[in-house]
Amino acid sequence: MPAFLHRLGRLAFRRRRRMLALWLALVAAAVLCMTAFGGTGKLDNTFAIPGSESQRALDRMKTDFPTFSGTSAQIVFTATDGQKVTGPADSARIRAALDAAGSAPQVAKVVSPFDAHTISADGTTAVAQVRYEVPQSALEPNALDELKSAVAGANQQGMRVDVGGSAFGNAPSESHRSDIIGVGVALVILTLTFGSLLTAGIPVVTALFGVATAIFGALSLTGTVSISSTAQSLALMIGLAVGIDYALFIVSRHRFHLAHGMEPEESAALAVGTAGSAVVFAGLTVVIAMTGLTVVGIPYLTAMGLAAAGAVLIAVLVATTLLPAVLGFAGTRLTPGPGSRAMRREQAVGGAGEDADGENVMSTTGDNVLSGTGDNVAGGTGEIVASLTSEHVASGTSQRVMSRTGEHVAGTAANAAERWFRLVTRRPLLTLVAVVVSLGALAWPAHDMRLALPDNGTAPGSSSQRIAFDRVGEKLGPGFNGPLLVLADTSHSSDPTTAAQQVAATIGALPGVATVGKPVANPATHTALIQVIPDSAPSDPATKTLVNTIRDDRAAILRDTGATVQVTGSTAVSVDVAAKLDSALIPFAAVVIGLSLLLLLLVFRSLVVPLKAAAGFLLSIAATLGAVVGVFQLGHLGSLIGVDTTGPVSSFLPIILLAVLFGLAMDYEVFLVSRMRESYLRTGNPLGAVHSGARHSGRVVTAAALIMTSVFAAFLTSDSTMLKQIAFALAAGVLLDAFVIRMTFVPAVLALTRHAAWWLPKWLERRLPDLDIEGDRLGPVHAAPESVPLTPSTAD
Repeated sequence: MPAFLHRLGRLAFRRRRRMLALWLALVAAAVLCMTAFGGTGKLDNTFAIPGSESQRALDRMKTDFPTFSGTSAQIVFTATDGQKVTGPADSARIRAALDAAGSAPQVAKVVSPFDAHTISADGTTAVAQVRYEVPQSALEPNALDELKSAVAGANQQGMRVDVGGSAFGNAPSESHRSDIIGVGVALVILTLTFGSLLTAGIPVVTALFGVATAIFGALSLTGTVSISSTAQSLALMIGLAVGIDYALFIVSRHRFHLAHGMEPEESAALAVGTAGSAVVFAGLTVVIAMTGLTVVGIPYLTAMGLAAAGAVLIAVLVATTLLPAVLGFAGTRLTPGPGSRAMRREQAVGGAGEDADGENVMSTTGDNVLSGTGDNVAGGTGEIVASLTSEHVASGTSQRVMSRTGEHVAGTAANAAERWFRLVTRRPLLTLVAVVVSLGALAWPAHDMRLALPDNGTAPGSSSQRIAFDRVGEKLGPGFNGPLLVLADTSHSSDPTTAAQQVAATIGALPGVATVGKPVANPATHTALIQVIPDSAPSDPATKTLVNTIRDDRAAILRDTGATVQVTGSTAVSVDVAAKLDSALIPFAAVVIGLSLLLLLLVFRSLVVPLKAAAGFLLSIAATLGAVVGVFQLGHLGSLIGVDTTGPVSSFLPIILLAVLFGLAMDYEVFLVSRMRESYLRTGNPLGAVHSGARHSGRVVTAAALIMTSVFAAFLTSDSTMLKQIAFALAAGVLLDAFVIRMTFVPAVLALTRHAAWWLPKWLERRLPDLDIEGDRLGPVHAAPESVPLTPSTAD
C-alpha cells in the first residue's frame, strides 16, 4: 500500500493539471446528473421497516382505507378573548377554513372537529384532521404551505389557527449556514496550526471538492432511491470534517519534509505514501462501519450509512489524488520561511531526541546514536555524547549530535502536546483512575436513556407544528398527538360488524386507553379501522407499553371475535423502529469492537494496544451518550444550544454514533500510536516512544480534533432535533475521544504497561500480515531527514 500510494502521489504531482481537470470534470458531471436524474429534488424523511407489523398494515390500508394510509395534518383552532369555538361566528369561520383546506393540494379528506367531537371540554380549542393518501415524502414541496395559506383567513381577532401534525414531523432542515460556520472555524484553526494562510487553505479547498462531488452525486439519486434530508446533512457533516482532517495529516507531513530540505515532488509522494496510508486505513474503517448500518434493515438508516460512507470514500480519493496535485501547484511556497516560528517548530520536532530513562539521545535517518555503542561515541554522566560519523549529515554539512544525561538537547524544547504527555505519564495509574472516574460520572445518565423517533414535541418552540402539538396535548390530551390505528380483519367472523365493535370495546377496556373511535368498516374487504387515543404522549414509554399490550392480546381477540388485528400509525411505526434498533445495537457494537481489535492488531502487532483502544472507545461512547441524555433528555445546559424542551433521544443516534465515532477514533489512534510504535522499534524505549508520539503527532491530532469538533458543532444551529442531537453527539464524542482518551488515557496505559504494550506472541506475529501503515518499506532512500543543525550544549 505505501509503495502504491507513493507512486500515485508522485504521478498526481507530475500530472497536476490533468488531475485537477479530472476532478473538475467529476464535480461537473455530478451537477449535471443531479439536474438530469435528481427527480423533483424531494427528500424522503419517512421512517419505515419493510416487513414489520406496522408497515404491513399500512401497505394493506393503501387499498382498503386509502384516506388513512398516508400522512396527516392537524388544524388547531383556538378561541381567544373569552370566546368559544362553538359560538356562531367562530364555528362559521372554522367551517369556511375547512372548506378552503379541502381544496389545498393533495388533500384527500378533511375531518371537521364538530363531526369527530375533537373539541376541548372548555370549548376554547377545536382540532380538525387533514388526511393525505400519500406519505410525507410524497407531498409536493408547497403542499403544506398551501394548507397553511388556505386556513389563514380564520386567523383573525378572537381566533388563532395553528397547523401541525405528523405531516410536519421530521421536516428537512437547511444546513447552508452550518457549512459556512464549519469551514470558517476550520480555516482559522488551520491558519493557527500552520502559520500560513496558503497552507491552511489547501485542506479546505480539497475537502470542498470532495463534499461537492458527494452531495451532488447523492442528490442525483433522489429520483430513483430514497434519501433523507438527515442522510444528506450527515454526509455533508462527515465528508467536510474528514476531508479537512485527512488533508491536514498529509499536508502536515509534506511541510515537515519541506522544512528539512526535501524536494517538493519527493516530499508530496512520501507524504502520500506514509500519512496517506494511514488516511486510507482510517477512511476504510469509517466506510466499513457506515456500510454496516445496512444490515439493520431500516431504509432510512441504510441511506444515512451509505451516504456517509460515500462521502468518506470520496474524501480518501481526494486526499490521495487531488491533494498531491494541489501540492504540486504550490511547489516550494509551502516551505516554512527561514527563521520563522513554523520552521523552528518543524526543525525542533525533527531534531528532538528520544527520551531513554532520563537520557536524551539524538537519532538520525536510519541510524540511532546510542550511548556506549559505536566507535565515535563517548558517554557518561555529565559528558557530551558526540558522533561525527558520515551518517549524521544534514543539508550537506557534518552535524555534531549531542546529549546530556537528564537534560534535553539544546534548541528542542518539548511542545505543548509532549509536555502534556509527560505530565499524564508521570503518575500513569493516577491518570487512569481520574479518566475512568470522570468519564464514568459523565456516562451515568445514559443508564436512564429513553429512545424514540422525534416528533413535533421537540420542534422549535416558535414553529406552528410545535404550538399545535402543545395546544392539543394541553386541551385534548397528549394521546391526540399520536393516535394508534388498529386494522381488524373480520373476514373470518360470522358477523363482521359485531366483531369490529367487540374489538373496539376490548381495546377500550385496556389500561392506558383514553378513548376509542367508532370502527370504520370496508364491507368489500371485510376489514375495519379503529382509532385508539392513548392516555400518554407518543414518545412516552406508556404508549409503547399500550402498543405491545394490544399486540399481546391479539390471540384473545381472535378467540373471542374471530378477527385478527394489527397496530399501526406513526406512533406504532416509531415503536417498531425503536425495537428494531434496540435489537441491532448490541450485535452491531460487538462487530464494531471486534473489527477495531482486529484492525489494530494488524496495524500495531500488539495485544495491549488494541485492547486499550477498545476500552477507550467504549468509555468515550458511554460518556458521549451520557452527555446527550443530560442535555436533551434531562435539560442540562440545553438552552445554550437552542434546546427549549426535553424529550427522548433519537432511536437512530446510538447506532450512528457507534459507527461514526469508531472510524474517527481509529483516525487518531493510528496517527498518534503509529509514531510511538515507530519510535519504540527504533530505540526500544517505551516511555520515550510515548513522548515521541506526542512530539511528532500531538499538534496535528489536536488541530484535527478541534476542526472536526467545530464542523460538527456548527450543525447545532439546525432546526431538526435529530440532526441537532447527532451533531452534539459527534462533537462531544470527538472532543472526549481525542483529548481524554487518545491524548490522556492512551499514553497513561502505554506508560503503565511499558514493554508489554508492544509485545506479540511470536507464533501470532509470524501469521499476521504486515500492513506497513507508516511506509517503512519505502526504504531509507525516501526517508525524511530528522536531524537538524543544533547548538551544542555546554558541558558542566
